[in-house]
Amino acid sequence: QESRGLGDVYKRQLMKDATFSLSSARIVAGENFTHMIIEGVEKSTYKLRKGTENVVGVHLPVFDIIKESQPPKNDITGIGKGGEKIKKCRELYLKALESLIELASLQTTFLTLDEVIKVTNRRVNAIEYVVKPRLQNTIAYIITELDEAEREEFFRLKKVKAKKKRDADAKLLLASANPDLSEVSSGTPTDITEHDNDSDVIF
Repeated sequence: QESRGLGDVYKRQLMKDATFSLSSARIVAGENFTHMIIEGVEKSTYKLRKGTENVVGVHLPVFDIIKESQPPKNDITGIGKGGEKIKKCRELYLKALESLIELASLQTTFLTLDEVIKVTNRRVNAIEYVVKPRLQNTIAYIITELDEAEREEFFRLKKVKAKKKRDADAKLLLASANPDLSEVSSGTPTDITEHDNDSDVIF
């Protein structure tokens, strides 16, 4: 945090120095200052290239500086033309340009991240207050239905067991009341030659 504050102070001071240097160069060089600078430039010294940086799936725009060393067309280092002031002004403005490009890159990154954070917060809120309650209600409904089905199955098994017990008790009661019927019902075959006490038949 302290180094960031010092960096901001340095950038502000740099812009102030560049602006003051431009005013000094205008005073020294006279009215033809602007035309003299334009005539001395054939090609841009700095070029800006836009790229992207992938940070956790977020594509952030990044500005890179491409320096092309290009000496001025006309040497304006004479004392009468204020060459020293102009040279100093140029150097300060090049540093200020680098700072501005860095600042633009950071600002664009912050804006992009801020938008992504807002979208993420909206999704989180939607999940927390819409999707999650729906899922919880669905889970509660499924649990209730499963409990109800389990109770119904338990009751059905209990009824089946009770019916089987009643049928078994009825058979035992019937067997104790009528043993012959129980023997017949049990399917035990009787042998007709088993009893030898029958009287003889005379024709």
